Amino acid sequence: MKTFQLSGTSRQEVGKKSSRELRKQNLIPCVIYGQEKNDKGLPVATHFTVKKDDIRKLVYTPDIFVVDLTIDGKLHNAILQELQFHPVKDNVLHIDFLEINEAKPIVMAVPVQLTGLAAGVKAGGKLEQISRRIKVKALYSDIPERLVIDVTNLALGKSIKVADLSFEGLEMVSPADSVVCGVMTTRSSRETSAAEGEEGEEAAAAE
Repeated sequence: MKTFQLSGTSRQEVGKKSSRELRKQNLIPCVIYGQEKNDKGLPVATHFTVKKDDIRKLVYTPDIFVVDLTIDGKLHNAILQELQFHPVKDNVLHIDFLEINEAKPIVMAVPVQLTGLAAGVKAGGKLEQISRRIKVKALYSDIPERLVIDVTNLALGKSIKVADLSFEGLEMVSPADSVVCGVMTTRSSRETSAAEGEEGEEAAAAE
């Protein structure tokens, strides 16, 4: 995966009022959940802020990153865990990060890339991609930037589901019955199918 450099500043005050004030200063409230656990067995959370302009290329992109996150001089290797957007303005309100450990698997949503010309498209159908990302579980060093799926043999009216996929070193976490892509029937493909049927009937009659 690619690496993204990001700097943050720890904060002591938390809550809605504090967060609103920070956003007025073009700062985004964030939390990183670390590897250490508290007395309840939950990951220790560190609250901090980042500059709004610093996260644009991290958030508004189809790519995934390992984030080299420096908070008050201390480096954390992390991934984006959750983003909270404004329901109307679509700007980022809050970010959750998860600190990663080289020896422990993580769950991450990886972008899907389709390759090849589907047989069903050649027959006049239309290829539709339903899932843009698929959640996988693996050591972060084994997670690819893209899940490349060959659709060459995908016939008209057929689809590829998560259950049909297999990638070395990756465990599929998204629901097995989730549809990734499919070749949909179009008017053109129906007309072609009908014409082929008529030709077949004529040939059979001639025999």
